[in-house]
Amino acid sequence: MDTILSERDACGVGFIASLEGKRTHKTVSDALRACGCMEHRGACSADNDSGDGAGIMTQIPWKLLNVWAAENGLAEMADGEVGVGMIFLPKDHVDKCKALAEEKAIAEGFEVVGWRAVPVDESIVGQYAKVTLPHIEQMFVKKAGVTGADLERELFVVRKSMEQAALASGNDSIAENFYVCNISCKTIVYKGMLRSAVVGEFYLDLKNEDYESAFSIYHRRFSTNTNPKWPLAQPMRMLGHNGEINTLLGNLNWTASKQATFSDEVWEGRESEMMPLCTSSASDSANLDRLAEFLIKSGRPIEEVIMLLVPEAYRNHPEMTEEYPEAADFYEYWEGLQEGWDGPALLVFSDGDKIGAHLDRNGLRPARFWRTSDNMIYVASEVGVLGDVITNAKNIVRKGRLGPGHILLADIENGTFKEHKEVISELAAAKPYREWLDTVRKLKDLNPGKYVETSQIETETCLQLQTAHGYGQEDVQLIIESMAANGIEPTFCMGDDVPLAALSDRPQMISDYFKQRFAQVTNPPIDPLREGLVMSLEMRVGAKGNMLRLVPRL
Repeated sequence: MDTILSERDACGVGFIASLEGKRTHKTVSDALRACGCMEHRGACSADNDSGDGAGIMTQIPWKLLNVWAAENGLAEMADGEVGVGMIFLPKDHVDKCKALAEEKAIAEGFEVVGWRAVPVDESIVGQYAKVTLPHIEQMFVKKAGVTGADLERELFVVRKSMEQAALASGNDSIAENFYVCNISCKTIVYKGMLRSAVVGEFYLDLKNEDYESAFSIYHRRFSTNTNPKWPLAQPMRMLGHNGEINTLLGNLNWTASKQATFSDEVWEGRESEMMPLCTSSASDSANLDRLAEFLIKSGRPIEEVIMLLVPEAYRNHPEMTEEYPEAADFYEYWEGLQEGWDGPALLVFSDGDKIGAHLDRNGLRPARFWRTSDNMIYVASEVGVLGDVITNAKNIVRKGRLGPGHILLADIENGTFKEHKEVISELAAAKPYREWLDTVRKLKDLNPGKYVETSQIETETCLQLQTAHGYGQEDVQLIIESMAANGIEPTFCMGDDVPLAALSDRPQMISDYFKQRFAQVTNPPIDPLREGLVMSLEMRVGAKGNMLRLVPRL
């Protein structure tokens, strides 16, 4: 048992997709089987039954839903023309929340087609998860003349409006427990605070042969930075995430400080209604998903959004220099617009038309893929989750693993499969990034002169100034002199036992009030060679500008 527990170091995640776009129930059942095989990747509460979370994302099962529609006297619902919202409702305020959702949808010009109670088996749910078990319903809406990407964007506006109304309701139960898993005309998410082995047992739809999809993302959660909750189960609305975002606090601060500058004509001046994009109460995965979703709904390709948010290491990269050097310009441009979401991470993602996987620049999460002779794509963080389906050598036409910073992309709408070099080369060639970067000025070019060789201040005066500004002998010898001599931030100890500045009765420098926060779990050490390839001490000074409008950097 000790050996098994020691292996629980990260979530299990993967996807199955048909490049030919064939909707089958087998795709769904295989995904549930694969998810169930990764029970060891997740965690349970003390009852050994309330999982941290598990779920799947698929195309909307129109065949199943239209059977229900016919049985209830509703007209047939067409793919891409009707939005389906998968919604968690607090059991003590179901009617109020449904009325709230309908009010906001109607205010945006939508017609509410109807509501469907999602059939579930509550006996499957663990003791602790059952305490917060929501009432789960699907909401169907449509808007005359609006389809496809435009409908997706308007459904996003509706969802944000619902969320803000719930927060402003004055009812704590509604504010905390009203949650839209997703609302889309392309994808749907079935998830919960469950063990992966019982997702298909809890949601009865998933066992129905009429539930068909051309792809399925599956995820088993190991909660690390947040407590388990029904809404925090994955997949999220656009992605499933295995890992942690170590730079989360900086990413949240950056988003909060820059979101007021986000502007694009597709939002018709309503950008402020979409804010805030991120919140500290959500998990790192949820916040990354929220920003990715907004950028995708703003019209950016999903593969571009994933690559710019979680970028590949591009400096001192021998493979990139030789095979696709133009990618460095792409990464450098976006580096000047936003802070990368960094940490050990495997991401699987989909917008309903494309589905893919991406590994962080450190490459510290496993990600393997297989392509079969019948044009099926399989990606998994585990080998063997589908048995002979992906281990039969005669059936495999291509297999491999994602390298650090690499991406793969299956386009089920156009039937194409692309690996990293092709994907990033196309993204880099889409805009004149090198030309746009020519306006960036480097500090070393602005002051090419050498350092002066003698002190310009008398020793006594220098000491007085250092004392006045709070510098001690240790600060001067270990930090300032080292920085002046080597031009880098010094490293001189592994610990810091100095009392917190906020609790001291002595005057403190302003910098003493800030402390570095380190990742808490599951991060393997980075060797010196890899560290030199994936980390940089460069920093940008100046306005970052509007992330939604691609223009030359100033």
